[in-house]
Amino acid sequence: MTQKTVVVGMSGGVDSSVCAYLLKEQGYRVVGLFMKNWEEDDAGGACSAEEDFEDVKRVCGLIDIPYYSVNFAKEYMERVFSHFLAEYRAGRTPNPDVLCNREIKFGPFKEYARALGADLIATGHYCGISHERGVHRLLKAKDKEKDQTYFLNQLTQPQLEGVLFPLADLTKDEVRQIAQRVGLSTAEKKDSTGICFIGERNFRKFLQSYLPARPGKILSLFGEEVGEHIGLMYYTLGQRRGLDLGGKKGEEGRWFVVKKDLARNILFVSHGDETPLYSHSCTVEGMNFIPFPSAETEFDCFAKFRYRQSEQAVHVIKKTDTSIEILYKEPQRAVTEGQYAVLYDEAQCLGGGVITGTDLK
Repeated sequence: MTQKTVVVGMSGGVDSSVCAYLLKEQGYRVVGLFMKNWEEDDAGGACSAEEDFEDVKRVCGLIDIPYYSVNFAKEYMERVFSHFLAEYRAGRTPNPDVLCNREIKFGPFKEYARALGADLIATGHYCGISHERGVHRLLKAKDKEKDQTYFLNQLTQPQLEGVLFPLADLTKDEVRQIAQRVGLSTAEKKDSTGICFIGERNFRKFLQSYLPARPGKILSLFGEEVGEHIGLMYYTLGQRRGLDLGGKKGEEGRWFVVKKDLARNILFVSHGDETPLYSHSCTVEGMNFIPFPSAETEFDCFAKFRYRQSEQAVHVIKKTDTSIEILYKEPQRAVTEGQYAVLYDEAQCLGGGVITGTDLK
């Protein structure tokens, strides 16, 4: 039987390192491929690409597999970062990690891997996958706290074909234990957080280097002027910190963002009472169903409206194959335009799309 070649997307972290090790142990011919998606000298970006690639070299050397590096910075700028800026310019809060998976990791990366002779590709995502009779289903990971299907909700059937997720049945602790046992240099490496091209830098300063800020008024829901904002793009629904409104009211409670009026450049806030943040339904566009659009016009399932949220019971009304309305069984706090609503059943991710509106006034 011919040995199959798997190209593993290696980030320099412990997850992709263990992913490569496990596949080698399973008898595949494994090749490591490191992606550079951001030019570090651009506007103070803080990706540690050189350090990460050194970790990739060390891991690949230890487990004795070849490795390569590829630069997708141009593709990332055109397909992901330009959208990121446009969404912020429009007053929404985007999730570039979802787009990076669709537009880079399972796009140009996969094509490049094929050119290297890959029969299959693999990543260190915490999720599972099934391939049955040409139908590819995205499954939840064993580690519910680390499950990353949310970030893969936009992947299509062609993108999911020939993909392996070796960490599907492992917890994060188990992954680190394997790395320690094998002696991988990434065993104790801290998990990366946030968006790579921002890194540990101040988000506001980073964004301001690309989008000029327009200061404006902060009003209460009753129309009272309570302060000045530094630019609507820096605020998101439900935000409490960074409003600089402490002391504006003496009673208990905190200020938080409830609405942005782009046309008038006004940030609306509320104090104490969070009911203005709770919606009962939302509209979703750009819906990508996995594996296929539902045959039902209406159905019950579960949904997440942000990554760290637990699954919420919902009723879905399909408007078209790419647009839906989601009715919540329980009111939801701070469902935010520009973020992704992702659907689930008990075992799998059913796809997702961009939240374009809620029933909040």
